[in-house]
Amino acid sequence: MSKEITSRSTDYSQWYNDLVIKGGLADYSAVRGCMVIKPYGFSLWENMRDALDKMFKDTGHVNAYFPLFVPKSLFEAEEKNAEGFAKECAVVTHYRLKADPSKKGALMVDPEAKLEEELVVRPTSEAIIWNTYKNWIQSYRDLPLLINQWANVVRWEMRTRLFLRTAEFLWQEGHTAHATAKEAVDETVQMLNVYADFVENWMALPVIKGIKTENERFAGAVDTYCIEALMQDGKALQAGTSHFLGQNFAKAFDVKFSDKENKLDYVWATSWGVSTRLIGALVMAHSDDEGLILPPKIAPLQVVIVPIYKGEEQKARIDEKVLELVKQLKALGVRVKYDDNDNSRPGWKFAEYEMKGVPVRVALGLRDLENNTVELARRDTKEKQSVSMDGLPERIAALLTEIQQAIFNKALEYRNSHITTVNSWDEFLSTLNDKGGFISAFWDGTSETENAIKEKTKATIRCIPLDNPLEEGVCVFSGKPAKQRVLFAQAY
Repeated sequence: MSKEITSRSTDYSQWYNDLVIKGGLADYSAVRGCMVIKPYGFSLWENMRDALDKMFKDTGHVNAYFPLFVPKSLFEAEEKNAEGFAKECAVVTHYRLKADPSKKGALMVDPEAKLEEELVVRPTSEAIIWNTYKNWIQSYRDLPLLINQWANVVRWEMRTRLFLRTAEFLWQEGHTAHATAKEAVDETVQMLNVYADFVENWMALPVIKGIKTENERFAGAVDTYCIEALMQDGKALQAGTSHFLGQNFAKAFDVKFSDKENKLDYVWATSWGVSTRLIGALVMAHSDDEGLILPPKIAPLQVVIVPIYKGEEQKARIDEKVLELVKQLKALGVRVKYDDNDNSRPGWKFAEYEMKGVPVRVALGLRDLENNTVELARRDTKEKQSVSMDGLPERIAALLTEIQQAIFNKALEYRNSHITTVNSWDEFLSTLNDKGGFISAFWDGTSETENAIKEKTKATIRCIPLDNPLEEGVCVFSGKPAKQRVLFAQAY
């Protein structure tokens, strides 16, 4: 195990921070609670963003951009939404600085440059977007309106953690308007399925699709749908949400349309989003004590080739073979790097790319060249084998597909082995303390019970699974009648 990384068993939280920093994903910034996403981490985000963006466009959505600042009066217009985010808002009150006469070289806020109306730095964009939609929607012919934006948002978190919870983060937020409730609900479920498809098939992370309880739903939503994933420490992470907003925002911002009978009605709305916290999920779900493990589909680099040689003559012979291999791999759409930098020894490079989670490493020396072979190493299992150069590009492409599936299968096996059905409070507590993971238990459907369990254990109802069977039972906490089981877990 690398001495540079704290082991998961010693300190899971520090292990995570070590991987994010030493794996080159992000760094701390001069702004408290904010992070710098480094080029390697941003490349990972770009690959995730591009895949999602195509999925959005394939389902009929288009991108737009709305202002970062929201007038306070607009933010207040949707009361539940404003209350839900009030404690996290950053607010702009002035627009100018001036020299501080009491201290040389210092600046102070100019008291005469106070804004007539304070501006909220967007924690989410419903207010500014629905105020805009009011001008765009008049008739059923203007519907559905299917818009997404890629943006940054600010939520002034007091306890921050790289990628998982920062004061500023990157995300996408979809905001759609529909003529009927059914269309809006169908949209909400469709986007939940898009998220599940992406997280499972691109991030290799199995999720449970479900609906949030009233306590946990988005402020201002009628229903919040979610995908929940499980991390290696047995804690859950909400990987994406999709909200059916009913007519709440339409009524708050007076967004009406005339239907085919020329009758006026409020539109029906949805919103949905995922953020850079998905990178945190990726790290925690797959990686090990030697570094990152990245699914090939979204890894910034899928293959790295490291030459092993003595002298320029040997290197020239290896270069000739490798450059042809690189060309062939790129023709197959493989993201490949030939690291012939002579500032670092091969052993150092092996450790560095292992830390960064590059799925496949190819090593090639003079003896390999003479034998028409290379050493092929996969990051997920650390298996190494000597293989023929004949048909190597196709073999590597197939190996990347195999690795993608293997990473998913491992995460799925872990997740499935950490869903525990319990029928008593003692079982609930012992499972939570000894094993963690998702706990399937009967709940009486009341907020009082939900809050009491959270207060005693820090476990929350992560979701009511969409495929949940209705079955009579007794609440694990209150002993009152219950109609179904729900999934509890401690969570990030």
